[in-house]
Amino acid sequence: MKKRVLSTLLVLSVATTLFTGCGKAENDNVIKVGATPTPHAEILRVIEDDLLEKGYTLEVVEYNDYIIPNTATESGELDANYFQHQPYLDDFNAENDTHLVSVAGVHFEPFGIYAGKTTNLADLQEGAVVAVPNDTTNEARALLLLEAQGLITLKEDAGMTATVADIVENPLNLEIKELEAAQVARTVSDVDIACINGNYAAEAGFTVNDALATESVDSLAAQTYVNIVVVKEGNENSEKTKALVEAILSDEVKEYINAQYDGGVVPTF
Repeated sequence: MKKRVLSTLLVLSVATTLFTGCGKAENDNVIKVGATPTPHAEILRVIEDDLLEKGYTLEVVEYNDYIIPNTATESGELDANYFQHQPYLDDFNAENDTHLVSVAGVHFEPFGIYAGKTTNLADLQEGAVVAVPNDTTNEARALLLLEAQGLITLKEDAGMTATVADIVENPLNLEIKELEAAQVARTVSDVDIACINGNYAAEAGFTVNDALATESVDSLAAQTYVNIVVVKEGNENSEKTKALVEAILSDEVKEYINAQYDGGVVPTF
């Protein structure tokens, strides 16, 4: 009886080892990346064949929030994620004691000024109403874009934390109407112009070609808010990470972005 029990345990041990080993080998050939549906997941799917040639199967997991992709990357459930910019990542790490790092900058989504009652920036009149988002990040981008068009001047050190309090010159006495970011596009018909970030503009049916002005690829905002591929600290130089970064920073991806999004998404590499 004792020999039979030992024999059974040995068989189970070998079977478990083989099963675990096979599972590990299989997972080693899968790169699991979390992403928001548009444009991130769409861009990732462009590199599926490239990664297959490198010996990896790409698994894209779509999320509609900005928290789980990071916690899943921290826990190891995901190998990487692609949905956020560096300022958001920095805040997330600080607030959640996570250890996530950027390994590649891929694109940014230009902020735009869209016509409301006034259809040309040159036609803006004294006291024209300008809708801008009221959150720190997006308000700064809106104000910097207005400054780039010569409509206002900000304090020299305002940068990406600029608010209406940092406006030092406003020749037309523009009325800056601060609204929740998601509401700005819905109020276009009630204001002269509206400063709208890319995703909300797209949701409202605008394309970048409809904009009266947009952030340039070499603007402070573009450099600050480039969307990045993120991994857990310590995995920056893993074979999976190297393969993923090489594939996504390719001419094929650049050409896809330029053709697919018509300026609404801009490659930064």
